[in-house]
Amino acid sequence: MLVDHAAAARRAGARHDAGQQHATGDPLATRPFRPVPVEIARRRHADPQRPGKSGTTIARAGPVAAATAALPQAETALAAAAARGLAGADALLARTSARRAAAIDYADAYRRYCWPVQSLDDLKLAPFHLLATEGRTYFDRDHAWHMETLRALSLADPGLLRATPYRVVQLADLPEVEAAIDWWTNLTAGGGEGMVVKPYDFIPTTGRSLIQPALKCRGREYLRIIYGPDYLLPGNLERLRQRNVKAKRNLALREFALGVEGLERFVAGQPLRRVHQCVFGVLALESEAVDPRL
Repeated sequence: MLVDHAAAARRAGARHDAGQQHATGDPLATRPFRPVPVEIARRRHADPQRPGKSGTTIARAGPVAAATAALPQAETALAAAAARGLAGADALLARTSARRAAAIDYADAYRRYCWPVQSLDDLKLAPFHLLATEGRTYFDRDHAWHMETLRALSLADPGLLRATPYRVVQLADLPEVEAAIDWWTNLTAGGGEGMVVKPYDFIPTTGRSLIQPALKCRGREYLRIIYGPDYLLPGNLERLRQRNVKAKRNLALREFALGVEGLERFVAGQPLRRVHQCVFGVLALESEAVDPRL
């Protein structure tokens, strides 16, 4: 199993090699494909007292702004009601206070992924797959090869590229597994998104069946961005745990297979209509009714 965590690439470069499996992480902060949303986010979340500075106050727009504006007033009213001994006021006050704290934690979580982007020089990339070069693909190489090759490439342009920390874990070795768990816990406690756990081989199979190629393990606070500020409140997390992810896993396997096939056809110089067959197949799968937050 291979485990990597690109969010931590900005803070640490620790690497640990051993065993037979690999995990990797690709945080939103390192993805280069959304410069406009990043800039919009920075502007929306900027401190109104300090033009051009980002991430210094709670956002003034969206659900967080509504929560931070309304919930303190609701707390004041509920505190007065509780002081008068009104039935149910104490419980409602406690829930309202928890929701306000959750809104603040939500703002802290997404703010880590907002920074000023004025040009391409402000983008930071942490690659973890070398998919293809002229004339060939690299699906036959294991994940450790991909990580080390990209580490070497990152040294050529440290202003843009970041080497992604990772570790190889032998799952039969309990101390190694526990060390990997501690590594993930420390990364997410420090604000990192999480990690992606992958089999050691790029295209893993058992007999004729394709194994799930990757599984993202996000941290507690980052999941607020996915599920909303209140997802940890009583009742919400229980509902999330009851969801069936089988359809999403099957969808991911089919999209992965189409992506590999499409790139193989492109590198081989096949007609674009053959490449587009795979692309349109992925687009069709994306139209299926599956919760995108899974």
